[in-house]
Amino acid sequence: MNTFTLLIAALIAIACTPNSTGQTGQKSGSKPVSIYSTSTGKATPMNRIEKTDDEWRKELSEDEFRIARKKGTERAFTGKYWNHHEDGLYLCRCCGTELFPSATKFESGSGWPSFYDPVSKANVGLVEDNSLMMERTEVTCARCGAHLGHVFDDGPKPTGLRYCINSASLDFKKRK
Repeated sequence: MNTFTLLIAALIAIACTPNSTGQTGQKSGSKPVSIYSTSTGKATPMNRIEKTDDEWRKELSEDEFRIARKKGTERAFTGKYWNHHEDGLYLCRCCGTELFPSATKFESGSGWPSFYDPVSKANVGLVEDNSLMMERTEVTCARCGAHLGHVFDDGPKPTGLRYCINSASLDFKKRK
């Protein structure tokens, strides 16, 4: 066999090999994640949400897609939640995962919604981000991978953290 035939055979074998969930052809990111719910008070295993760019584009505005799916940012003091003060929960705009309770929102002066603690650490992912020649920590939605913003260690007590989040990556659910 020539090299090309061996390469094709190897790729077919890899694609048909069952993954850890016993299913073939699935992406490795389809493993369940535990997502905490404030209504049940517990974390529940859920499948990760994976969609193509075209599928996300059908659900999101151009700015929401650019920010949440392509790691963009909105200009400071322009997002709908930077100066928002209602009681409730901030949710992922892409999948509805509960992210931040309004009780942890504070005025950071940055021009973006800022929180000192998420609903649960299980609901957000933290990813090293060395883009723009800076060392930062990106915050993502643990269920769908949406880019939310960044977290910094200059926030208030009790955590000392400042989750600096894009409004375009959020929805808000008012407390009843």
